[in-house]
Amino acid sequence: QVQLVESGGGLVQAGGSLRLSCAASGSIFSILAMGWYRQAPGKQRELVAVITSGGSTNYADSVKGRFTISREDAKNAVYLQMNSLKPEDTAVYYCNAVLQVTAGLIPYDYWGQGTEVTVSS
Repeated sequence: QVQLVESGGGLVQAGGSLRLSCAASGSIFSILAMGWYRQAPGKQRELVAVITSGGSTNYADSVKGRFTISREDAKNAVYLQMNSLKPEDTAVYYCNAVLQVTAGLIPYDYWGQGTEVTVSS
């Protein structure tokens, strides 16, 4: 059983910063990539940022230059540093991990329960 647990969401004023954390636990053989997605009310879930096991990163255009994703392999953790937050960043942020629970198995997507970020104007 694999669990992803997020923390760090909350209420912040526009221009402020937040740092989201996510740790994966359970039976994990290999993590190929970890990332953050978000879903605003009435909108589809969208990619925010992703980081691969090799350290390559990819960001949504809307957050480039403001958000930074990083990972700590020893803790199976991923972080999202969010600076210069805007009201349009308000959403539930979900942690995602693409991982293998056993060698040779097809990698599978796992999701956290979500953490709410609200940016007030």
